[in-house]
Amino acid sequence: MPAPGAKKKGRVESGIKYIKRNFLPLRDFRDITDANRQLQQWIVEEAGNRVHGSTYEQPLSRFATEKDYLQPLPDCPPEPATWARVKVHRDAHVQFEKCLYSAPFRLMKQTLWLKATPATVRIYRDHELVATHPRLFKPGSRSTIDDHLPPQALAYKMRDPQWCLKQAKGIGSACHALVQRLFADKVMENLRAVQGIVGLKQKYGALRLEAACQRALDFDNPRYGTVKTILSKGLDGLPTPEQAFDSLADSYTGNGRFCRPTHTLLKH
Repeated sequence: MPAPGAKKKGRVESGIKYIKRNFLPLRDFRDITDANRQLQQWIVEEAGNRVHGSTYEQPLSRFATEKDYLQPLPDCPPEPATWARVKVHRDAHVQFEKCLYSAPFRLMKQTLWLKATPATVRIYRDHELVATHPRLFKPGSRSTIDDHLPPQALAYKMRDPQWCLKQAKGIGSACHALVQRLFADKVMENLRAVQGIVGLKQKYGALRLEAACQRALDFDNPRYGTVKTILSKGLDGLPTPEQAFDSLADSYTGNGRFCRPTHTLLKH
């Protein structure tokens, strides 16, 4: 959406060129008061009495006709703004200067207008305002309004840390312990990873997920990627390090097939 009057911007600014070419050359000014006095005199005597190239009237005569219709300037000056065309992505967000702003999910895949001022970002569909956000400046930062999200995404967002801990406890002690370790530091940064871990229950079941979490803990690698890899490769069915040691214990306690009595090894 281009700014109002943008198509006539060149015609309006051409008046500045007229002043530069016809008033400023060969003039000297003692101060701003003297410059204003000379400018006013030039308007009354010369510029205001010429025949304008667009209206074919003298500007002072036209002004006398229109001055009663002029309105005062607004109390608040207009804010400088930047306009951009943006597309609503599948996550119901648009991107502007490496920051993300939500828009109603019903507008996904549509191209909208974004107006950015130093304080706010407004998103328009044609002339309809559909979203307002505070302006963000840190790359990667995100402003999300819950009502803009599709139902499934909103439900996912509502899975807060307490919900995750409750789900993990229902899966098993190992899953609960792994989630607690992730939440021990930087809770919000690890929230999505924890949501992913408890969500693996739907695909692999609680028993396999519990075994995978236990294996990840045994190898001191409590991460979403680790748990997912264990499950996808079927490693959750392999013995843990403790179980593997127990299966080998007989070989080291005298019951191995090829084990010789210790006293025979010490004979000279």
